Amino acid sequence: MEGYNKERQNCDSRSPDRINFQITEFCRTSEGKAIMSASRPVSVHNPHLDAMTEDILYHFSLGTGTHDLPAMFGDVKFVCVGGSSTRMKSFIEYIAAELNMQDPNSDYPNICAGTDRYVMYKVGPVLSVSHGMGVPSIAIMLHELIKLLHHARCTDVTIMRIGTSGGIGVEPGTVVVTKQALNDMLLPKFEQVILGQTVERSTDLDQSLAQELLQCGNELKQFPTVVGNTMCTMDFYEGQARLDGAFCYYTEADKQAYLNKVRDAGVCNIEMEATVFAAMCKLSGIRAAVVCVTLLDRLKGDQLTSSHEVLVGFQEHPQILVGHFIKKQLKAKAAGN
Repeated sequence: MEGYNKERQNCDSRSPDRINFQITEFCRTSEGKAIMSASRPVSVHNPHLDAMTEDILYHFSLGTGTHDLPAMFGDVKFVCVGGSSTRMKSFIEYIAAELNMQDPNSDYPNICAGTDRYVMYKVGPVLSVSHGMGVPSIAIMLHELIKLLHHARCTDVTIMRIGTSGGIGVEPGTVVVTKQALNDMLLPKFEQVILGQTVERSTDLDQSLAQELLQCGNELKQFPTVVGNTMCTMDFYEGQARLDGAFCYYTEADKQAYLNKVRDAGVCNIEMEATVFAAMCKLSGIRAAVVCVTLLDRLKGDQLTSSHEVLVGFQEHPQILVGHFIKKQLKAKAAGN
């Protein structure tokens, strides 16, 4: 517990009311560099798993007793997750073509076909998984994904969330690579109630990865790419200061004042998963990034006015950027760099 308490002090010094949970936080040095071994395993921090004869990943319809997870997933190096099941199927088809790994005899079967909660596809070292909408849905998926990668003995994994968002002061179609995930109080933390008490976890993301993705955007020159803060909310309507929900008890002036405050905090976009994604990936020692395209500028309105064709094009921007990044990484590895 002594080492644990020291880690808690380093990671959680801003939160004196945190409870003393036996959770090993994945900390960073003062320079912001991750403390990890040369080969980065996927960490789980749950001693109860060791006592289990079988771990059933219920929402994936997979398990250690029914599937050879190391054989199925041991070569995974890149995981891309997104809210839409259709979008994640499109992504695996796109990345297969980009990596010249198309299989004309395969329709890229859904590995999680035994459940209707999530979908999962794999091509070579790339895994594509849907997570639904909102913090609760992605949190459930991440628990099981992290355990899957751990059971499969994967190392040096990079996870990227690709999705859509509402922009703040940026043009529609802009890809925002998240610098810091902020909650709806504009604080860099994720809060969760465990055993009736609130636990706070850091939402730090890998800054070197963010810069690498920004460089990929600069190389592509197909759409604007920026690095900025992302605000994660628990609601799509009132939680994001929209005026078009079923309920609204504030004015247009109230909305604009709030969104300007959000912009002043360096926020470039708003979505509904970034904080828990960042927190859970950090706890697991996984290099992670959030890459979302903006579909509108919320300072100018609440509803989408672009045509369907334009919106579909926008939604392809994150997968194009991430696909370019993955190709660069694999090329560098093949060259021995």
